[in-house]
Amino acid sequence: MRLDKYLCNATELTRSLAKKMLHRGEVTCDGEVVKDSGFKVKPEHTICINGEPTEVRGQRYLMLHKPVDTVCSSVDDGYASVLTLLDLPKREQLKIVGRLDADTTGLLLLTSDGQWSHRITSPNARCGKRYRVILEAAISDEALTQLGDGVLLHGEDSPVRGQVERIDERQIWLTIEEGKYHQVKRMCAAVGNKVVGLHRQQIGALELDAGLAPGQWRPLTEEEIALF
Repeated sequence: MRLDKYLCNATELTRSLAKKMLHRGEVTCDGEVVKDSGFKVKPEHTICINGEPTEVRGQRYLMLHKPVDTVCSSVDDGYASVLTLLDLPKREQLKIVGRLDADTTGLLLLTSDGQWSHRITSPNARCGKRYRVILEAAISDEALTQLGDGVLLHGEDSPVRGQVERIDERQIWLTIEEGKYHQVKRMCAAVGNKVVGLHRQQIGALELDAGLAPGQWRPLTEEEIALF
């Protein structure tokens, strides 16, 4: 890895600030001053800034309990980005794994590992997402059967289906494997109902930590990372 890139990954420095620091002779490799931004850093090298050792961060994997009125984007869309909830350096480099609407709460994953993210979001992965759905009106047994057997969404050529479990007359658990735009809301609309509350509880075998309040987050454990 180039030395200037290494410094950016290991610190809060921008590429231009890293080059200025190199020019001032503030960076050493194994005790020797290095001013060449293109210097190749090897795993066995010890890079110091003003005598303090540095280390490139490893991959990051986070679980966030997304609150309402936040967006899964770094762009201001009328609501705060979920990234603003993270008290982390270089949080803007994290990839949001899948999306939740501004009015949807629940389990959200973030990572710096693009391959890991792809294993979750790829259509070929068939990774189930489980939602608690609150409906405007009581849902009939017939509508539950329709959701399980498959419904045709407006503008789609083939039906989509989910695993359905009744919680009470106006709440259901719905697990889907596809990730079509507003899929849960459109599925419920297709059986004549309206979603008034939506919460994602689970992705694959990973459930939202019950100890996380809305807006709180924590790193994933090694065992949780290995689920995908």
